[in-house]
Amino acid sequence: MVVPFAPGGNIDITARTVAPGMTEQLGQPVVVENRGGAGSRLGNEFVARSAPDGYTMLLGSTGTMSINKVFVVKPTYDPLKDFAPTSLVSITPMVLVTHPSLPVKTAQEFIALARAKPGAVLMASAGTGSNTHLTGELFQAITGVKLTHVPYKGAGPALVDLMGGQTHCIFDQVSTSTPYVSAGKLRAIAVASIKRSPLLASVPTMDESGVRGFEASTYTGVFLPSATPKDIVNRVYTALLKVLDQPSTRDAFTRLGADVIKSTPEELTKRMVGDLAKWKKVQQQTGIKLD
Repeated sequence: MVVPFAPGGNIDITARTVAPGMTEQLGQPVVVENRGGAGSRLGNEFVARSAPDGYTMLLGSTGTMSINKVFVVKPTYDPLKDFAPTSLVSITPMVLVTHPSLPVKTAQEFIALARAKPGAVLMASAGTGSNTHLTGELFQAITGVKLTHVPYKGAGPALVDLMGGQTHCIFDQVSTSTPYVSAGKLRAIAVASIKRSPLLASVPTMDESGVRGFEASTYTGVFLPSATPKDIVNRVYTALLKVLDQPSTRDAFTRLGADVIKSTPEELTKRMVGDLAKWKKVQQQTGIKLD
């Protein structure tokens, strides 16, 4: 199971949550392999070009299956044509977190600081073109502030430097940031979801904080190369659904602040198409293009 990001981020955690159950259901080891780089494109290309025999699958996400198609100038894969979808796995809201030394505790204070010092606030991300990066760009487009983007090769390295004070903030998944918030190493400012996250019940949503219309989350799903025979796709799909039905799996995702979302392949495709339309509007608003 290829994760197109470095270890330690939300996508990596999600893959390692379902891999043991997939091993049990498929009767052979399902090994998580991290292939980060180029904003997740390297890992996706690897899976798209792999033998369609069921032995290589992708833990795809918003960034890899929706964002890259819209923002990359010359995409090297087509998420709708080069992959066979199985089911969604989870949906995790994004949250704005800062280093405790940044003198802000609310979204409005963060916006005021960024407006007073354009470009002075350093925004880390899991890589150029990742959901963490473009969620930050969406925030800037809505609020009119200017942050300086600092890309990393995955959310794990980005969080390490953020906790070390090398950067000031990140728009991250609640699943990866919450442990550091609980430990006092990071400060959660606002959650970018319609309702508050159970993991961060005291943290307001962006809407509650006065940032209207700002909603961002990360979906994940399992994909195979498009030429994979239907019987193999169905076997992986059936195994995944059984894993997602297990109480232990659902409990694990609840602890991560994520909602388990089972779907048909058609429903997963519909989710991708909807997200592609959403991010196309963001691209048109910001003019961002990725090489």
